[in-house]
Amino acid sequence: MGIARAQDEESERREFEDFRKTLVALAATERSKENDDFKGLTSSHIADLDLQLDKLVCVTSGVSFLGLALVNRLLLRGYSVRILVDNQEDVEKLREMQVSGEMMMACNNKISVVIAKQTEIQGLMEAFDGCRGVFHTSAFVDPSGISGYSKSMAEIEVKASENVMKACARTSSVRNCVLTSSLLACIWRDSSQHDLPLLVNHDSWSNEALCMEKKLWFALGKLKAEKVAWKIAEEMSLKLTTICPGLITGPQFSHRNPTATIAYLKGAQEMYAKGLLATVDVIRLAEAHVAVFEAMNKTAFGRYICFDRIIARDEEAEKLASEIGIPPNRICGNSLEFIPTHFELSNKKLINLMSRTIRNWHGQS
Repeated sequence: MGIARAQDEESERREFEDFRKTLVALAATERSKENDDFKGLTSSHIADLDLQLDKLVCVTSGVSFLGLALVNRLLLRGYSVRILVDNQEDVEKLREMQVSGEMMMACNNKISVVIAKQTEIQGLMEAFDGCRGVFHTSAFVDPSGISGYSKSMAEIEVKASENVMKACARTSSVRNCVLTSSLLACIWRDSSQHDLPLLVNHDSWSNEALCMEKKLWFALGKLKAEKVAWKIAEEMSLKLTTICPGLITGPQFSHRNPTATIAYLKGAQEMYAKGLLATVDVIRLAEAHVAVFEAMNKTAFGRYICFDRIIARDEEAEKLASEIGIPPNRICGNSLEFIPTHFELSNKKLINLMSRTIRNWHGQS
């Protein structure tokens, strides 16, 4: 039985590797024929072809809580989605999601899967080939399932961000990239500074040394991953935007996204005391990703803070703790220990963009 199963697994692995290579080969063939295909076409035909090409995008970690919501949102907007996964197990997860109805069955012909390691730039380039946009959702989990999010995982996330950005910049078809960062990359600032602004918005950056001192590895990973992404984007002329969401919530979020949920809440008491503990529903976050991406050739630029609720009262904190399955004092206990400086979170930049984009969406329907 063990031998037979191993042979089956090896057969499936070869099958999906062949599938991946076929996708890459087809994309290369199409590009090589591009000039011949365009001969004799009218401007309207070329515009239609460009529109079809513009609708192919890639989502990294497409089996994650956010990744799945983003894939579904993109499908609803008419995109074809190439889902990048790390291994065969993720492919099986996708199959289960399709069967369970978590992924839109009606759009199966617009979904493709590519297996590629985020540690290998060449493999990422092959996965992105033919895509006009890439959404790097930066969804990582603890392989051992016990530490939440370790210091070593932060370094892995930073390296993955570096590789994805370099692969995007080196892939000629990729025009735009959207990186999922975190609100934690904005809020952990040195409160001992007398001139520290009370407003926390898209221009705010967390302090790397403070994150190290407090051992806020999730915040550190998101902060450094975003910084390296911006560095490479500037050096390699990659068009990039980043979205910095609060704690991602939604149906069964603590069960479906446990690593990021627990890791995000390290330091929750201090965040709550300072008015900086915010959440965002995963569907709204997915919509924000698509809205920002679609506005990148017009008005979208830089960073966007994304949240739809600030946890400001004890009953709200207790409800959140109950949803996660942790004691309330993990969030709202001992809040008087912290300096009573209350900050103001602002997502005005994203709200303004979303209001314009949603009006356009309704106008198209």
